Amino acid sequence: MSTTKKRRSMTDEELERIATHFRLLGEPMRLKILQAVCQEPRMVSDIVAAVDATQANVSKHLSLLATAGILSRKKDGQCVYYGLQDKLTLKMCALVQSQRDG
Repeated sequence: MSTTKKRRSMTDEELERIATHFRLLGEPMRLKILQAVCQEPRMVSDIVAAVDATQANVSKHLSLLATAGILSRKKDGQCVYYGLQDKLTLKMCALVQSQRDG
């Protein structure tokens, strides 16, 4: 007899939320941004320099990632810092990378 639990079927809403998360991660620029902020929160200008893109492009992606809860956003005077909020996202990326390397 198997000891694994039978998983319940996901609702349409849950499936859509997961699909949205994967769509967000399906853009290479967003992955570059995640890589840039995975160690510590960084200012937008630092992220722009790290990913070698325009501020407008980076800001668009930062907004999407923050709205989805993947990144945190903190304003300190004139500076806005973005950091990794959803640590599971980083683990998922590492898992995919390890499967490609192994």
